[in-house]
Amino acid sequence: MAFEYEVINSRLVAENSILALRRDEVTMPDGTTSHREIVEHFGAVAIVAYDGNNIAMVRQYRHAVKTRLWELPAGLLDIANEDPLVCAQRELKEEAGIGARNWAVLVDGINSPGFCDEAVRIYLATDLFSVQQPNRQHEELDMENEWVPLVEAVEMVMNGKIHNLTAVAGIMCANNVLSHNAQPREYDCDFALRPTALSSRRQAQGLLGDMKQVVRD
Repeated sequence: MAFEYEVINSRLVAENSILALRRDEVTMPDGTTSHREIVEHFGAVAIVAYDGNNIAMVRQYRHAVKTRLWELPAGLLDIANEDPLVCAQRELKEEAGIGARNWAVLVDGINSPGFCDEAVRIYLATDLFSVQQPNRQHEELDMENEWVPLVEAVEMVMNGKIHNLTAVAGIMCANNVLSHNAQPREYDCDFALRPTALSSRRQAQGLLGDMKQVVRD
């Protein structure tokens, strides 16, 4: 029978607008306890928008790695209780100026489970149309948009030109689905991996819309 890990103590170490750091004391199989630092995250969505030949990609500066990365349109689940599909539709509009009539789930993924609860849902969007983009801010002002043939995007993954793992997963899964080798899931299937620790605490503090705020006692 698998060992049941239990949290016997937990405290918040640090917090900012989009994440928090928590320290848990957890029981171990040998009878001891050990501390684990956990980065709490809202979770995110990303979109493979496919026009029948090309996918919409963005290239933007990421300060943590100090380089520009090829990525999919994506964004945080930072609105309280927002449906992930609604978030994906908004992000596709904001980052790419695109709407879509057909949606399906390609894959749900966890990027760094050793220390972070972030989970990402990646959608396939088809039957596309143009929409007006809102004004951009910060790094988004420098964001490049490009239509990339799906076959070329797969090659970019395999030759090391695309490094963002959400983009890698989305591109490869989309290629598998669009090659009729796999079936996507329904757009409204359960997102069981969606993290709740940070959003639940923010909502308990009274943040019922945009949760990217730190409430100080």
